[in-house]
Order: sequence, then C-alpha cells, then structure tokens
Amino acid sequence: MRVIQFREALREAMTEEMRRDKNVFLMGEEVAEYNGAYKVSQGMLDEFGPDRVYDTPIAELGFAGLGVGAAMNGLRPIIEFMTFNFSLVAIDQVINSAAKMLAMSGGQYGVPIVFRGPTGNAGQLGATHSSNFENWFANTPGLKVVVPSNPYDAKGLLKSSIRDNDPVIFMESELMYGDKGEVPEGEYLLPIGVADIKRKGKDVTIISFGKMMKVALEAAEELAKDGIEAEVIDLRTVRPIDYKTCLDSVKKTNRCVVVEEANPLAAISSELTYNIQRNAFDYLDAPVIRVNSMDVPLSYAPTYIEATIPNVKRTIDAVKQVMYKK
Repeated sequence: MRVIQFREALREAMTEEMRRDKNVFLMGEEVAEYNGAYKVSQGMLDEFGPDRVYDTPIAELGFAGLGVGAAMNGLRPIIEFMTFNFSLVAIDQVINSAAKMLAMSGGQYGVPIVFRGPTGNAGQLGATHSSNFENWFANTPGLKVVVPSNPYDAKGLLKSSIRDNDPVIFMESELMYGDKGEVPEGEYLLPIGVADIKRKGKDVTIISFGKMMKVALEAAEELAKDGIEAEVIDLRTVRPIDYKTCLDSVKKTNRCVVVEEANPLAAISSELTYNIQRNAFDYLDAPVIRVNSMDVPLSYAPTYIEATIPNVKRTIDAVKQVMYKK
C-alpha cells in the first residue's frame, strides 16, 4: 500500500468530495493562491478554480458566517481556520448559528458544514496560538467533533465529515501534517463516533486521540519492554464518544490511563473518567488516572513546553501507578 503525508490525505479527501459533489467548496485564509498555510490545499485552486476555492480576508467571524449561510441554502462548505485558536473570533457563528440552527428551525434548516484546521501545541507559538478547544466544542449539542491521529483515519473521517448533514469540527495538528502513513488508493470512508484499538493488550488500557496518540503508542512500546502489555485506544471522535469500546477494554484490563493534551478542568478525559468509573467500577483494580497538560497557559520556551504537555515519561509513570508498580 502507498505511503502519503497527513496533509496529502486531507487534500485527497477534499478533492475527491469536490469532484463527487459540486456543492462542496473550500474557503479560508490562504487556501487558494498560497496553496494553504500548511499546503493542505495545494493544487486545488488550479483544479477547481476561484468559484470553489476561496481566499478570505483575516475575518473568521465573517467567513464562518458566510459558510453557515451557504450550508443553510444547500451547499457543503469546508471552512479552514488557520488555527482553532482563531476560531474563537468566529465562535458565535459556530455555536449559536451552525450548531443550533437545526433545533431552532424545527428541523427546517440543516447546516452541513465542516470547520477544520490545526489545534493545540505546535512548538514555539506562544500561549495565544497553542490552546486545545476539543472539549469546548464537544460540550455543544449539535456539533460533531473529529480529531484524527494518522493519515488513514484523517482521509476516511474527513470524507465522512463532508458528507455528514450536521456541522462537524475537524481538528488536526500542525505537527502532524508531515507525518506519513499507509492510505489506500481506492475510496473509503470511516464512521464518525467509532473508536479504534491501535494496539492490543491485557494489562492496562490507554485512551487518547489526535497527536497524543504518538505519546500513548510510544509509552506502550516502552512498557512492553518491562512486560506490561497496554491496550491503546484511539477515540478518533470526541463527540460522539465511543464509550462501549473503552468500557469493553477496561473490563478486560481492569486499569485505565487517559492521555489528553488539553488542560485538566472539564476535559474530554474528565468525561471519560466519570463514565468509566460510573459504568465499570466493579472491574477497576485502581482509580483511572488522567495525563493532561498542566493547568497553565502554554509558554514559548521549549523547556516549558516539554514540562507542560503530556509526554511518554508521565504516561509510563501513570500506568505504573495504576498497576501499583511505582
């Protein structure tokens, strides 16, 4: 099977869906003439022209609103935020228009729109460009929130998101655009709301999503050297959450660690921990432990970044703690 980059997988998903459906279009800052800030949309202007690949002003509230209106009138926009940190400028349109329109209109107006772009830490970008808002959007009824961790999942999930009749938040990572992985040449779609077991194990369950899956899988590799076989689950979507896959794994391993880049208060890991301890309490041999970023704005200095966000050592320490090996 061929190997392509994460950005190429996203581009193929958008390109295939635009070829398939003339109502799909792409809009955002630098997506056309510059071929995308991260070169995700490279070549798409040449193929589809300026009527379907639009450069916008630096005005997220404005072009998010244009996208919502277009979706209400039968089109299927893909709105690219250069970073989800900038989505805060447009959050009224995302939450009060896109997410609520179907309910507020009594089912008369759907909003089939995808808001996509990078989330979280991407190196030395400072506090205002390094936040994670997965839990913010997942807290909003009417939205679906997808956070893929590899090129294969990214393509299949983005195609499903574009075809979905509800608004979808599709969150990527600037640090993953160059990641390579196997992606089939033929068309495929992945269902929204279905987690994937990336590594089988019997001793402990590690749950994560997005680029933190790299941390989870590397920790599992290191733990295996000590004879600890971790089962690693990739949520892939954080609204809806596939609770069943997580619970089934915990009932087998009896221990759980959740790795998430977001700050700890009211995080996706908080919801998972509650659900597991509510529905699998009798199976647990230790309390669930969360590995989150520290509860501070992310600094610019690399040493502080490393100390703040989840890493392999903290994950291994958490696993050994739930296994009473520390």
